[in-house]
Amino acid sequence: MVCERLSAGLNTNIELLVGLRIILKIFPPFPAFGCKFRFAHPPIAMTQFNNYTVPYTPAPEYSKSVAYFSMEFAIHQPLKTYSGGLGFLSGSHLRSAYELKQNLIGIGILWKYGYYDQVRNQDQTLKAEWYEKNYSFLEDTGIKFTVPVHNQSVWVKAYYLAPETFQSAPLFLLSTDLPENDYLSQTITHRLYDSDTAAKIAQMMLLGIGGATLIDILGFNPAVYHLNEAHGVSCAFYLMKKYGKKEEVQKRLVFTTHTPEEAGNEKHDFYLCDKMSYFYGHSQEEVRQLTGIEGTQFNHSLAALRFARAANGVSKLHGEVSRQMWAGYAGIPTIQSITNAQNWKYWADKQLYRFMEEGDNAGFDDRKRHLKKRAFEIVADQTGKILDPDVLTIVWARRFAAYKRPDLITRDLERFEALVNNTQLPVQIIWAGKPYPMDYGAISVFNSLVHLSKRFKNVSVCVGYELALSKRLKQASDLWLNNPRVPREASGTSGMTASMNGSVNFSTDDGWIREFAKHGENSFIVPQADYENLSIEDQDDHDLDHLYAILTSEILPLYYSNKRKWRDVVQAGMQEVQANFESNRMAKEYYELIYK
Repeated sequence: MVCERLSAGLNTNIELLVGLRIILKIFPPFPAFGCKFRFAHPPIAMTQFNNYTVPYTPAPEYSKSVAYFSMEFAIHQPLKTYSGGLGFLSGSHLRSAYELKQNLIGIGILWKYGYYDQVRNQDQTLKAEWYEKNYSFLEDTGIKFTVPVHNQSVWVKAYYLAPETFQSAPLFLLSTDLPENDYLSQTITHRLYDSDTAAKIAQMMLLGIGGATLIDILGFNPAVYHLNEAHGVSCAFYLMKKYGKKEEVQKRLVFTTHTPEEAGNEKHDFYLCDKMSYFYGHSQEEVRQLTGIEGTQFNHSLAALRFARAANGVSKLHGEVSRQMWAGYAGIPTIQSITNAQNWKYWADKQLYRFMEEGDNAGFDDRKRHLKKRAFEIVADQTGKILDPDVLTIVWARRFAAYKRPDLITRDLERFEALVNNTQLPVQIIWAGKPYPMDYGAISVFNSLVHLSKRFKNVSVCVGYELALSKRLKQASDLWLNNPRVPREASGTSGMTASMNGSVNFSTDDGWIREFAKHGENSFIVPQADYENLSIEDQDDHDLDHLYAILTSEILPLYYSNKRKWRDVVQAGMQEVQANFESNRMAKEYYELIYK
């Protein structure tokens, strides 16, 4: 009974946390509340590595050494260390760093159970399962060291993903799932984005403090510490101990934010962070002086901005939104823009591009039909629905979150039924995506779509949305539906890889789409509403009305009546995505604009 994980209700109750841990004999009693934190002993490393270098000769223009911290990396389907877009982005970044021969290494966490395994209940609704993952292709570095968590030394082991395994920059993954640790400490690296607040803070400490410690053990000595989101900002407190001055930390730290709303930036109780050793020996007063953060909540993004010498948003629009959002805060750098991108070599169907470049329209059309038919076998296997490769196929597939409005097209049921029952201009619709396993609202939407799909032969909901299924569904798609509330989507990169597989983007005017879209030429765009003055309900009604108008009056007639023009729209998107939204461009810009 007492061995179960701390419930969410205990997260901010220090006395109960202390009591449980004393009962379990996991941690020794803590100092009296209010005492300044002191290490029982400094971090220990069992194995020393000196002067680690990337195992290839960096290109001269990319010789500056960079350590890239991210809570998740989607490198390849077999390595399940990601949940969604943040991981897809960091995975493409490491692939491009490898292709360009950049002097960059990744620092992440080896999640024993991944994010979760998305399967089905008996009635086909969503079921979250957690299965242990084992990876024979990861190398045990032999490096072990300790990180202080709640004034307790927690042992950490480092694993290594060699570049040649998946053609990515070197990646080091940290784990606390070791016999040297008590059970509670082992669970720090069990589940990505653990719902327990104390566990999540410990995960952030492992990425930041643990990652910075590993770098010193390796002797890598990076010129730049790049935080991909603020999860790893605790490394700044480690670097303060190392260099002694905030100015020295700022010389080395850069920050990428992916969050377009101030309220969406992660905050935790200052007192709880302090008691968990998050500040690495700095008192609350010192932390407030260093970060300028007042009140009871420690804002991780604001701390990252105030420790960073350079920062960026992940699209031009997101850069604008971020500069406005943080305009009232002193002591932060100008937030630049580097638009997210995806790796063409990994994602694109090369035969589609070859047929396009050769002007072989028959070959192009046949290849796309083959890709659809092959992907539909997965849909049939999961759902029992046999879809038609000659029918316009709409796919909505990405992380399930309320602002992304996965069910928007179904909210007017009369229009939806007319759409899917139309035999003259038929459509097929596929949904897929992972809600956060504790986001019961998003899970309810997913399940409602499952139940709705049972009424139609041409409507399906798939599970297991990871890299492999993502690519197959993009190949299955003629129309990639993306309808977040503007301007809630910082970038939203799934449409890039859809275009790389011969699909047309149909989107609200948000994120990267604003830099890409030419309505009717390479995509179709829902015109903007007055998002500042309209209510949420009126915004949704506006977007839904225009979505149906464009779909029924422009997209469907074009697909069935003018295949040549449709192919032109598809191929224009393929060309422009490859030219402007390929991750080699993004990785190059980070060196030119942020790392310089």
